[in-house]
Amino acid sequence: MEAGEGRLKRVDYASTRSQADGAWIQAVEDGSPAWEAGLEPGMRVDAINGHPLRDLIDWRWEGADAYCELEVFDPDDSQSYSCELEREPGQDWGVEFTDVLFDGIRTCVNACQFCFMRMLPEDARASLSLRDDDYRLSFLQGNFVTLTNVGDDDLERIVRCRLEPMNVSIHAISPEVRRSLIGPRAMRGVEVLERLCEAGLEVHGQIVLCAGINDGDELRRTLDWVEERPNISSMALVPMGYTKYSKQFSESFSEDVEASRAVVRLIEPYQERARRELGRTRFQLSDEFYVDAELPVPPAETYDGYPQFYDGIGMLRSFLDEADELCRTQGGLLSGLRSRLEERGMRALVVCGEAAEPTISSFFERWSAGRAGCVAIRNDYYGGDVNVTGLIVSCDLLAQLPQDLSSTVVVLPEVMFNFDKVTLDGDSQAHILDEIRSRGGLPLVSQSSPGTMVAALAGTFGL
Repeated sequence: MEAGEGRLKRVDYASTRSQADGAWIQAVEDGSPAWEAGLEPGMRVDAINGHPLRDLIDWRWEGADAYCELEVFDPDDSQSYSCELEREPGQDWGVEFTDVLFDGIRTCVNACQFCFMRMLPEDARASLSLRDDDYRLSFLQGNFVTLTNVGDDDLERIVRCRLEPMNVSIHAISPEVRRSLIGPRAMRGVEVLERLCEAGLEVHGQIVLCAGINDGDELRRTLDWVEERPNISSMALVPMGYTKYSKQFSESFSEDVEASRAVVRLIEPYQERARRELGRTRFQLSDEFYVDAELPVPPAETYDGYPQFYDGIGMLRSFLDEADELCRTQGGLLSGLRSRLEERGMRALVVCGEAAEPTISSFFERWSAGRAGCVAIRNDYYGGDVNVTGLIVSCDLLAQLPQDLSSTVVVLPEVMFNFDKVTLDGDSQAHILDEIRSRGGLPLVSQSSPGTMVAALAGTFGL
């Protein structure tokens, strides 16, 4: 569903940047220990305290004390040299690297039936096909991983360095179902996960639910297994999504109200036991299940502080509650914004996916008197049941926006762009903004929460 305010920063997707080969320095803070030691952007740090740098974890782990010794390569003179850094308590070393992984990304060894990468159009940019499954990105950025490619040395490192929470895609627990769903290395993921639980590391779990494969009795077996492992502090269930390019799937829970309701009913006893015994809900359904089941989303307290917000868990509830609070406490600002739009004969048009349109529209209907509303972009690029805002692409957006945008403020969702401000179909944010201006519109880019959208609009009109 939609991104919200005050939650963890979303994980970037499919950057167009080439991955760094080594720990290349991107920036050095003036006056920092690194600056005083003569480090500069463009240099490469090869080792810290004699340990080769594989990733940002090594940098943080080996550089945890007040003193460190670095091996640095300077490409300007093609020379390597040693330098010493010292810092005061609480002071940062002052180095920013171009990437968080220095030795290459660990790619996926699975053959998951529901893998979105297998459902991409043939002309999709190459970076979208990179199937990462790197435990380090799970710790550093919150990516979900299967653990099937984790070796014994990696496992020992995770436990020794307490790399937690680890975000793990579990999907199913029965060996035959796992192998069918994930591939021949499926049980390695369970072995590693068992070891993490034995070591007491916190885990956030995820199940991508595929109708007729890992739902029903298999889902009960998986939830029973999770219920016995308290280190798995949250367990998210999300429905499998498919595109028009899928050779295997042509329907999911989005087309079946009763199937979605069956999932809601199945998980309720697990939620009730967790609340009774642990004081938290623990087992949580993605927003799509409630939408597909035509049921109201649960209240905020059932989301345990939103630990899996960017897995689509609780985004609708967060939006609804923030909208209520904004209307209750910022009535003057909303009234002023409506008046400015009326005075200037303008309207605001908020871009979103079809799934979010009813929720976002209801917010603007409460206060804008028709001066602000939504345009839900149908996802023709991916097709299937893809309808979320984060997967909006440029070709669909520009085809479906009105050609005449005179006197219109167009609010684009920040989540449709990656770190490099590029859409999933490879268009730049700058080009899209220019296209909207060429149609007479005034473009804005904002997070899709009530507060940030109103703030962006208010800033445009000097409120």
